Amino acid sequence: MKGNNLFCFSNSKSYLIINHLANDVKKILDWHKTSNQDIEIPFKPARVLLQDFTGVPCVVDLAAMRDAMVKLGGDPDKINPLCPVDLVIDHSVQVDYSRIPDARLKNEQIEFERNYERFEFLKWGQTAFDNFLIVPPGSGIVHQVNLEYLARVVFASNGYLYPDSVVGTDSHTTMINGLGVVGWGVGGIEAEAVMLGQCISMVLPQVVGFRLTGELPQDATATDLVLTVTQMLRKRGVVGKFVEFFGDGCNTLTLQDRATVSNMAPEYGATIGYFPIDEKSMAYLATTNRSPEVLERVRTYLKAQGLFRMYDGSQKDPTFTGDVLELDLNTVRPSISGPKRPHDRVLISEQKKEWNSILTAKVGFKGFGLKPEDSQKSIDFTYHGEKYTLKHGNVAIAAITSCTNTSNPDVMIGAGLLAKNAVNKGLKVKPYIKTSLSPGSGVVSKYYLDSGVDKYLEKLGFSLAGYGCMTCIGNSGELDTEVSEAITKGDILAAAVLSGNRNFEGRVHPLTRANYLASPMLVVAYALAGTVNIDFDTEPIGVGADGKKVYLKDIWPSKKEITAASTKAVRPEFFKAVYDAIAAGTDRWNSLAVQQSKQYPWKDSSTYIHNPPYFKDMTLKNPEFKPIKNAHVLASFGDFITTDHISPAGPIAKNSPAAKYLEGRGVQRKDFNTYGARRGTQIFYGLHTILNSLFKQVMTKSWPEELLRTSESLTK
Repeated sequence: MKGNNLFCFSNSKSYLIINHLANDVKKILDWHKTSNQDIEIPFKPARVLLQDFTGVPCVVDLAAMRDAMVKLGGDPDKINPLCPVDLVIDHSVQVDYSRIPDARLKNEQIEFERNYERFEFLKWGQTAFDNFLIVPPGSGIVHQVNLEYLARVVFASNGYLYPDSVVGTDSHTTMINGLGVVGWGVGGIEAEAVMLGQCISMVLPQVVGFRLTGELPQDATATDLVLTVTQMLRKRGVVGKFVEFFGDGCNTLTLQDRATVSNMAPEYGATIGYFPIDEKSMAYLATTNRSPEVLERVRTYLKAQGLFRMYDGSQKDPTFTGDVLELDLNTVRPSISGPKRPHDRVLISEQKKEWNSILTAKVGFKGFGLKPEDSQKSIDFTYHGEKYTLKHGNVAIAAITSCTNTSNPDVMIGAGLLAKNAVNKGLKVKPYIKTSLSPGSGVVSKYYLDSGVDKYLEKLGFSLAGYGCMTCIGNSGELDTEVSEAITKGDILAAAVLSGNRNFEGRVHPLTRANYLASPMLVVAYALAGTVNIDFDTEPIGVGADGKKVYLKDIWPSKKEITAASTKAVRPEFFKAVYDAIAAGTDRWNSLAVQQSKQYPWKDSSTYIHNPPYFKDMTLKNPEFKPIKNAHVLASFGDFITTDHISPAGPIAKNSPAAKYLEGRGVQRKDFNTYGARRGTQIFYGLHTILNSLFKQVMTKSWPEELLRTSESLTK
């Protein structure tokens, strides 16, 4: 080592590269100073994780690059991901069918028919590109599959060992932090840069410590914990920061509990929510069928690197750049969050009081602005020959969905045991409520069947609807006509309760204006109650077959009962069976015939996949950079405007510009699909159409000349 350089080369270019690297390393080593100075450092993740909504545009760009390479006289084989890329097709399936035994099969069939062009394109990419693995549709949710199967934890490559790290095109990539893997969500451009061997430039983050002590009480779940943590960290403010959990309380949490907390890092605003690997992590790797060789490599390497956490008093607490928050797990209480934001936590014992206050509160995150005389409004309707009454707060959708919770056997089996107790008491869910179960992997069905709770969930309407990100991403499907008409006609504030991670307005369904996040157990409970306007402590959840009132406490399973069932039912052979089948491919996926070619055969008739124009006029000569002049702000947004508002993923509204565009291309309404499924280069063409229309409109009005020039430039 010489001066600030790690090595000294005679070649001046190499000298500069190593000097730059040494400076970056020094910035990181001096983190106690530089982390407060917005110092930029390069980060090169070990792999990239994609889901299909954002994965399709990435593969489109790679395909377009190959065309450009050929046009410029190069070798198309040089366009390949330079690091491992895994794409899980999980966002396309919708709850078209529910509450019937074969709902999953029907939904998967429709998914394949709707998305045939997208799937055909992705399968071509699987055959055309190196370092590119696709997990076919019907396999599970990307983050749960990542946790159970894809995560390497420690890479072994070309004789080197190094920690697993990942960036993904889904914000909840952070779920893998629960397994001690550094990873977070990025935009498509950043993901593509990593795929092509580039580093991500990032600000050296501040790290906030979060000490956990004690143990969760009998009536609290990991979901209640994460909603509490989310509220605390939002209040503290951790945007752009890393959060690391430590303390003896971590040792009382299962790996799946930790993953539940890490999953919601985007909701509490942090870049990651990290739990270092320890013996609980190793036990999880063994349970999920990782080989003995992998377990030994992970343990030996991480201990040698000082990255293995021990809870025996032999290690000092970490030193953090920021302050340290603390939470006694014993203080966590059953909660839900809503009705419009994930961090607006409400104790279930206070939900009834709050609901009645927010009905007439001014419009906002905690208010709907109803007139007092309208707060008790109701409407009668007939459903399947029976008469029902809808009131504000009545549940229209109840969904056990999302990677946040369906990766956690304790809360999932807990929901099944609660359903069993409810059925044995004679309780039922009203038939008009759209109930669904969409786990993150087939392993859930394995341990549900083994523990015998599946049939009780089905009796309450929670039939298996599919393995994928369904209601949580807005793929909740249509409500039955009688229900949707009653909600609309009566202007009813209908509710949705889901075990997801986001509940922004319009995300779950356009007609459910009050949306609450809850544990799978509470999803079943609110479905049974039929309303969020209830105090479970003082009001019965229903009336049993014997005519007696049944309270939630009467059917709530004990923590001991849940742990015993979970320990018995969750076994390595289930993970092996499920992921061996995924590796072999589903029948539909394997039967999908694609052209074996290095370049994709673009179809002009497609309304999903188009060759983007980025490289149309590209030459070997670098373009001249010109200054930007007369630029204008296109839109300015207030607080809590999210990607759900700007780029929704749910169903395409029938009167929207996107719908008009599709109708103009001869697409029938039943084939509109979702906004998310039609992301990709199609966005560019749809945007071009909208901007062209906008330009024609503004030309007829007396708009400022500079704005007209800006609009014309955008249209071009």
